[in-house]
Amino acid sequence: MNSADSILIIGGAGYIGSVAVETLINSGYQVIVFDNLEKGHRDAVHPSAQFIEGDLRDAAVVESVFSSNQIQAVMHFGAYSLVGESMIDPDKYFSNNVAGGHILLNAMRDHEVGRIVFSSTAATYGQPKESPINEESRTEPINPYGRSKLAFEFMLKSYEEAYGIKHAVLRYFNAAGASEAFGEDHDPETHIIPLTLQVALGQREHIGIFGTDFDTPDGSCVRDYIHIRDLAEAHRLALEYIRDQSITCNLGNGLGFSVREVIETCREVSGHPIPAVETDRRPGDPAQLTALADRARKFLKWEPQIPELKDIVDSAWQWHKKHPDGYKA
Repeated sequence: MNSADSILIIGGAGYIGSVAVETLINSGYQVIVFDNLEKGHRDAVHPSAQFIEGDLRDAAVVESVFSSNQIQAVMHFGAYSLVGESMIDPDKYFSNNVAGGHILLNAMRDHEVGRIVFSSTAATYGQPKESPINEESRTEPINPYGRSKLAFEFMLKSYEEAYGIKHAVLRYFNAAGASEAFGEDHDPETHIIPLTLQVALGQREHIGIFGTDFDTPDGSCVRDYIHIRDLAEAHRLALEYIRDQSITCNLGNGLGFSVREVIETCREVSGHPIPAVETDRRPGDPAQLTALADRARKFLKWEPQIPELKDIVDSAWQWHKKHPDGYKA
């Protein structure tokens, strides 16, 4: 691939998409960002990227993007991703994540765009019976969010078989951290690191620990955190890999950090005491979720460069200090 190629990034104004755009541009790619700005932010779009505001569920708009630009490949980050919301409003999730994805794939087929990197999720595994999780683990999602992602994965397989569109499915766990320019700004915020840092910034009184009696070393949930820049680099490597063949990979450190460890690291990095309040478990929370990412290491030649929790948290803290009100600042 050379600098004349245009990569279409669906959801490139969001948290993960923005850093993926930054990574591609720094690697010499031309990038087109397509985002409806419902969850993303205009200020999160890299200044060197072309920006098109539009909704993936609008077939006419998606068609115009492909007919008006020379698109060589697609990265798709444009999904709704709140588990709780998906339980209340599954229509929203299947409409965007599945029907919108269907429109995207048809446009790719019609314009002979033969590669797509899909931002999938560990939620496709549901309640895994083992940890760490590998790609052969059974996919039994337990909520509409995970089911919508898995449905699109099946769609990708069918479109490869029928139309030859190569795909990379990247299932990852807890994206965290920030680049110097781009960070995490969700409404509502649901992720533990930014929520905890909001306490340090004086924006909330305490952080909650949901469950302290799990079968883990300190009784709190253990999760796999992956730095956003490592995640973005994996997408870039996958884009090159699928020139020849499709692939499904987990992305994660393979290192588990507990909720208590995350909070303590946030205290250390921020220098703030960060009060924590212990509450009951949330329904359906597994004790431990970590990723086995050997396939990404072997085939994509990918290796996390920022695996340490302290470094992940510090990058987030530096961004949040500069942007205490997110992109609204």
